Amino acid sequence: MSEVSMKGVIDMHVHTNPDLRLRAYDDLELMEAGIRVGARAIVIKTHQGTTMDRAYLCNRHNQIVHGGDNDFTMFGSITLNKVVGGINPKAVEVALKLGAKVVWLPTASAKNHMIKMKQDPAAGVDVVVDGKVVPELVDIFKLINDHNAVLGTAHVSPEEAFVVVEAARKAGVKNIVVTHPEWWVVDMSLEDQLRIVKDYDVVLERCFAQNMGGGKYKSNLPDNLEVIKAVGYEHVMVDTDGGQTENPHWEIAMQMYMQYLVDHGIPEEQVYHMTRTIPSRLLGLA
Repeated sequence: MSEVSMKGVIDMHVHTNPDLRLRAYDDLELMEAGIRVGARAIVIKTHQGTTMDRAYLCNRHNQIVHGGDNDFTMFGSITLNKVVGGINPKAVEVALKLGAKVVWLPTASAKNHMIKMKQDPAAGVDVVVDGKVVPELVDIFKLINDHNAVLGTAHVSPEEAFVVVEAARKAGVKNIVVTHPEWWVVDMSLEDQLRIVKDYDVVLERCFAQNMGGGKYKSNLPDNLEVIKAVGYEHVMVDTDGGQTENPHWEIAMQMYMQYLVDHGIPEEQVYHMTRTIPSRLLGLA
């Protein structure tokens, strides 16, 4: 079977250096990898706050060094951990005005994350209290709307995700991604993934590999294949959540992922939809 092309691929979830954890590539190295394989865009993510300023520098470097001979774009984001004050509308407003395209709910500061990691959840960030989203999150929904940005559910629990997604839809948020629902920390059942797609028309982000702790990973590919068949490719976005030194470099992981799907019966046009059409729409590139 022929090799699947990386031309035009978009990955909305990649980790890079600088980081508190060593990553395989820094921002510029990832940008160069994206250009080499003909990718259209990558969103860089950090648990330590924001990356839109780093994305700007990548794009400026690309313009200066490569002189406009490619259409690659790096995008930035903000993650609402304690380092930015948690559910902080002012931080989100500044990030979006500076070009951030994705607003992730808490990751390492999510109470669900802290419980799974056997940490004290009292030190975490509240997203849902008494069955309702915290008031600051409603303000953030408006900012996301105003800037046509994307809301990612990050590391909150499935129960919290349903509350957040319903509130976000009621507030008019158009672009909602359920972040790696397969990851053991999130641990959203297939039934809940089917339900959240059916009830709220969200995008499920399904990632290349799953961190099991202690530097160990397992492949998500067989499980991702089954979810695509069950949920429908129209609602699944293929991302890597890449950058770990334990996993293949980003471009290798992404190509392996797409190749696996095609080799196991997913038509190339459906893979195209999950790796180009959906993220292009979310990022306003369509």
